[in-house]
Amino acid sequence: MRRRDALAAVVGGLGAGCGYALVGKGITTDASIKRIGVPLFKDKTGKPGLGQRVTQAVVEELLKRGRFVVVKEATNVDAVVEGEILAYNAIPVNFGQVAGQSQTNRYAIALVASVVYRKVGVKEPIWSNDAFSQRDEYDVDANPASYFDRENLSIDRLSAAFARSLVAAMLEAF
Repeated sequence: MRRRDALAAVVGGLGAGCGYALVGKGITTDASIKRIGVPLFKDKTGKPGLGQRVTQAVVEELLKRGRFVVVKEATNVDAVVEGEILAYNAIPVNFGQVAGQSQTNRYAIALVASVVYRKVGVKEPIWSNDAFSQRDEYDVDANPASYFDRENLSIDRLSAAFARSLVAAMLEAF
């Protein structure tokens, strides 16, 4: 029995010294922040509806946290999330042959935004990133008879993933 206990202690000790550790410090949000304003993200890309979709996804993600009242204006709030979409790109990433011609069958879309999260009345931001980015991919149907534009579905996924990553980066110390 002693041998088994000794072996368990050695294995436990080895596991504890493996070098992995949680680096994050948890929530970094000021406890006085109860109401957050998320005005419409400015959109430099010209992609119709992109600013609205990204802003709505950020609002929804903040609401999921359950700790804040989230509004779409920057007045009568404790903190503000301001964003500007700097780039949106759809890039072909895979090609196939259709009727002897090369055709794109997969696109990657990428979004880059400058975002600042600040407490109202305080000059220094709580969190900011001048080039926060997210990427998604979608397939294009090779059959023209059954084709539909999957880019909009991908933009919805991209917006949700962008918002999830953004809110996590803003509110958690990772």
